[in-house]
Amino acid sequence: MTFTPTAPIVAHCESLDEVRIRIDQADRQFVALLAERAQYVRQAARFKRDLQDVQSPQRVQQVLERALAQARDVGAPPAVVEATYRAMITAFIDDEARQFDALHAVQA
Repeated sequence: MTFTPTAPIVAHCESLDEVRIRIDQADRQFVALLAERAQYVRQAARFKRDLQDVQSPQRVQQVLERALAQARDVGAPPAVVEATYRAMITAFIDDEARQFDALHAVQA
C-alpha cells in the first residue's frame, strides 16, 4: 500500500475557541490512529523470535527517517515529529515486549 502525503488544508480560525475545537478534532483522529497502530504492533509480536527482534533498532531508524521525510513533505516541524515519534516508538516497543512476553508465557 502506497500513501503519498500531502500538506493538510486547515481552516482559517476566527477565535482561540475555534482553534481549540480544531485541535481537539485532530487529537481524536490522532488517538484513533494510535489505536490502529497499537493493534498492528501487537500482531507483530507474534512474528518476533526474541526481545531483540522486538527492539529492532534498524526498524526504529527506518520509521524515524520515513516520518521525518513525511514531515518535510507536509510542512510539519521536524523536531516535533522526531520527538513525538521517539516517544511513541519507545512506548510501543514496551507494549510489544509485554505482548511478546504474554505470548511466550502461554506457549511455554
